[in-house]
Amino acid sequence: MSLRNVKGTRDLLPPETAIWQAVEDVVRRVFALYGYHEIRTPLLEDTELFVRGVGEGTDIVGKEMYTFEDRKGRSLTLRPENTAAVARAYLQHRLQDQPPPVKLFYVGPQFRYERPQRGRYRQFHQIGAELIGDEGPGSDAELLLMLVRFLRELEFESLTVRLNTVGDAASRSRFAAALREFLLPQRDALGEDSRRRLDSNPLRILDTKVAAERELLVGAPRLADFLGEDDRRHFSRLLELLDRWRVPYEVDDGLVRGLDYYTRTVFEIASQDLGAQDAILGGGRYDGLTRDLGGPEVPGIGFAIGQDRLVEVLPESFRQRCAGAPPVVVVPVGEHHQETCLALGERLRDAGVVALVELSGRSVKAALKAADRQQARFVVLLGDDEAAQSTVTVRDFARGEQAPVAQDRLAGWLRERLDRVEGDPSSTVAAGR
Repeated sequence: MSLRNVKGTRDLLPPETAIWQAVEDVVRRVFALYGYHEIRTPLLEDTELFVRGVGEGTDIVGKEMYTFEDRKGRSLTLRPENTAAVARAYLQHRLQDQPPPVKLFYVGPQFRYERPQRGRYRQFHQIGAELIGDEGPGSDAELLLMLVRFLRELEFESLTVRLNTVGDAASRSRFAAALREFLLPQRDALGEDSRRRLDSNPLRILDTKVAAERELLVGAPRLADFLGEDDRRHFSRLLELLDRWRVPYEVDDGLVRGLDYYTRTVFEIASQDLGAQDAILGGGRYDGLTRDLGGPEVPGIGFAIGQDRLVEVLPESFRQRCAGAPPVVVVPVGEHHQETCLALGERLRDAGVVALVELSGRSVKAALKAADRQQARFVVLLGDDEAAQSTVTVRDFARGEQAPVAQDRLAGWLRERLDRVEGDPSSTVAAGR
């Protein structure tokens, strides 16, 4: 039996990789407009980083991490998320010495052991950003403005920001105690996961999708009743700023997010066009994370997008724009013209034209069939007659026409016509055939 990829992982192949690259190009362009710079943290981290940063009572730490001992007995973990790793790098490299806020973004793989299903993998990819060093609601608003801009550049429509405030650590602690007391008499009616969360992180029960458990929560204490005055003021100002910039939003009292480090603002952004599973990304404020990792208390806010699912639900209009320029295939009619065709290929590439030179020695008929499968718009033929006149014959597949073109004019001639094709969204090539 031949070897296969590990369960829960996958190979990303062309043409899908072109779509991934196009999404990442938008990430880098849009995030740079807001002053964010890329950070790349290691795939391997000390296990304690996630125990302290993400929370020992979370599903990630309790059930999903890939953790092992190395040859010296040190406990290491493949990173299951990147916010804790970015915070660790921020402290280790004294980025707090830079003028605040420090704005960082990342693109890369994460690892969690969970049941593989459509859009969810054991090696998955995240796009995320962290703004560290400012506690004001203006930073919350700016991050949300950036994310709405980013999603609109990917051509998502009908976007809504769902948001809530979970208060500071003291507010969360008071609310968690009240929620636990409310649910304890009904413990036996909870599922296994919720019973475990009741002891370790009762706020996670608010995320339950089990109808019977949601009924049990009717009449439960409300987080809003446990907020301090500063928490309320922060959230009220954030809503004012979103109103000012006409960002569509709705306040969701049940939105808490699952990680222990969240404080105050938590959010999701959803598109009504995606049906029941409409959330695209999520995040929140984590003002105590750096303190939990042993450093000074520095406020921060960030988000993460599962890139695998993001690509899966991309609007078709954006996917079509990712096809890239069609290749031009250069075919020597006779092996003794290969060297000249290689030179022509280089001239075309110098002009920014994607050029594929036929080097297999197969017949012209077979080469033309292959060029059609490669979605070439133009094929350049060079035989004895063309060589004698320093010309080539260019065949236009879409129009069913061909014409002689001087070799020294070929690059400009093709560039002009390809620009015209790429600029016409109704053309065969632009639409991906």
